[in-house]
Amino acid sequence: MGDIITIDGPSGVGKSTVSRSLAEILGYLYLDTGAMYRAVALAAARASIGLLDGPSLAELCASLNLKFRDEGDAWRIYIEEEDVSAAIRSPDMDRASSQISTVREVREAMAVLQRKIARGVSVVAEGRDMGTVVFPEATHKFFLVASAETRSRRRYLQRLEKGETIELEDVASEMKERDERDSTRALAPLKPAEDAVVIETGGLNREQVVSLILKHINP
Repeated sequence: MGDIITIDGPSGVGKSTVSRSLAEILGYLYLDTGAMYRAVALAAARASIGLLDGPSLAELCASLNLKFRDEGDAWRIYIEEEDVSAAIRSPDMDRASSQISTVREVREAMAVLQRKIARGVSVVAEGRDMGTVVFPEATHKFFLVASAETRSRRRYLQRLEKGETIELEDVASEMKERDERDSTRALAPLKPAEDAVVIETGGLNREQVVSLILKHINP
C-alpha cells in the first residue's frame, strides 16, 4: 500500500473540496468514500432493496462493480459503465446513504473495496471512518470540524447553487439528525482517530485548510 492520507469529519466541514485539492496537488488518487455509499444507496433503490436489509444489501455489494475515473475536471464514480456522479448527489441519496451506512454488511463490503482500490497507490481518502477503521495505519490522519451554524450555512448555499428550494432551518435539522446518527451508531461511529490532527475549518477557505494540512505533512 502506498502513502495514505485520511480526511474525516461530519458534513459541511469542507472535506470534499479540501481532499480533492490535496490529491491534485500531491498527484494522489482521491478516494471519495461518501460517493461509494451513495452509489450503493442508489443501486439499492433501483433494485427495491430496503436500506436496512443487511443480507440483501450484502448480495448487492458483492455484485456491484464500483469504480472511479479521473476525467480531467473531476473524479467520477461509475456503476459498471454508467456515470452516476450526478444521480447520487440528490438530497434523497444523502439521506439514504446515511441510513445504509449503518448496516454492518455494507460497511464491511465497502471497507474491503476501499482497501482494494488503495492497494499499490497513494491515496487521499475522504470519509467518516477512514482513519479509525479503514486505514488505521495511514501515514497522516486529519479530522475537520466546524460549528453547526457554519456547516449548515455552507450546505444550504451549496444546495441553493444546485437550484433547490430549501430553508436554512431544514438543512440545519437534517444535518443535526445525520450527525446524531453518525456519531452514535454502534459500528464505526464518527470520531477522530487518536492520532489525527484536528483542524477547525470555520473562517478558513479551501486553500488555507489545504495549506495547514501540507504543513503537517511536510513540516
